[in-house]
Amino acid sequence: MSSAPLADKLRPSEIKDLVGQEHLTGENGLINRIFSSQRPISLLLWGPPGCGKTTLARLYAKTLNCELYSFTPLFHGVADLKKHIAEKKAQPLLRRSILFVDEIHRFNKAQQDLFLPYLEDGTITLVAATTENPSFVLNNALLSRLQVVELKPLKEDALAQILSKIPLSLTKEARAALIGCAGGDARHLLNMVENIQTYGSKNEINLTELQQLTQKRAPLYDRASDYHHNLISALHKSIRGSDPDAALYYLSRMLIAGEDSRYILRRLARMALEDIGLADPHAVAQATSCWDIYEKLGKKEGELAIAQLTVYLALAPKSNRIYLALDQAKELANESSNLKPPAHILSRPSEDYIYDHDTPQGCSGQNYFPDDLPRQKFYQPVERGFEREMKKRNEYFGKMRKDCS
Repeated sequence: MSSAPLADKLRPSEIKDLVGQEHLTGENGLINRIFSSQRPISLLLWGPPGCGKTTLARLYAKTLNCELYSFTPLFHGVADLKKHIAEKKAQPLLRRSILFVDEIHRFNKAQQDLFLPYLEDGTITLVAATTENPSFVLNNALLSRLQVVELKPLKEDALAQILSKIPLSLTKEARAALIGCAGGDARHLLNMVENIQTYGSKNEINLTELQQLTQKRAPLYDRASDYHHNLISALHKSIRGSDPDAALYYLSRMLIAGEDSRYILRRLARMALEDIGLADPHAVAQATSCWDIYEKLGKKEGELAIAQLTVYLALAPKSNRIYLALDQAKELANESSNLKPPAHILSRPSEDYIYDHDTPQGCSGQNYFPDDLPRQKFYQPVERGFEREMKKRNEYFGKMRKDCS
């Protein structure tokens, strides 16, 4: 163990020593209830890097007196898993065992089908781990056979407990900064500690020295990962909730992580249509204008245009009535696509058609829905922003149609 990484040396050997996941290991936690029953079930451990998924899998097997067989798609293929499962089926009376598959999301959904019949007949008890949203990366059949267990990023007090086990001389400010740099990841914290220990300082390390010895943790971000989806969702909901400061915060996290600015602009343009609509018709114009400015100025200066658009959309009056109206209209259109428009508005209209411009009000009030379809009301404006005006107009023309019916 002398050459083992510090993270392995300090890995808890008892479940009581696992910190930061008390919602699972506490008295009423799921893991504790399973331990009390002494009946292992198949689990999916879902959580960010360095939160204790592998440690929990090992302690799960140890506490339940099971042999643990570990696999990872980086080093093992489907053939390795098939060989292990065949050995288990050939010797069913051997000691209970748990198959631990780390980073199971690296197996594609077709490969995941391998586990299904053996979970069904009890040949294997599977404990899998992933950093990705299970709904995105696991097929439904496998997901339905696993109990999803969500692990949380480690809070500062949990990281402080881990750090307290290591003889390391740090000032109070340096210790707090080191914990903050870990970003909830115990493995990253311990890797930084190893770097400091290599430095071999005999004196107390202050904040300035710490900054020289360690590097700030890279943002947790991958355009194909759950973090990507979570941050764009947070940006969208902050804008929808009219909070420009939160919106700028999530925008900044995406930008510093290297997100494609054009992707952000596309999503902001969508927000202008979906969440603002005709409550502020200028929102779409702002979106296209800021996008155009970004293309002309380039990334560095263009990010200011993205920030301006973000704040504008956050503070704009909100309405999703166009979005809802289109969904409802599509649903009805799908159900009634066989109905013919009324004769007076066909390409060769009947003589019953009234040319709207020839009427005093510029509106004839005629019915334009199919004869066998009752009149529908999809668009219902809100009393916010410019849509107040649209509501008045809608009611005005609606009254004219009613008077003519």
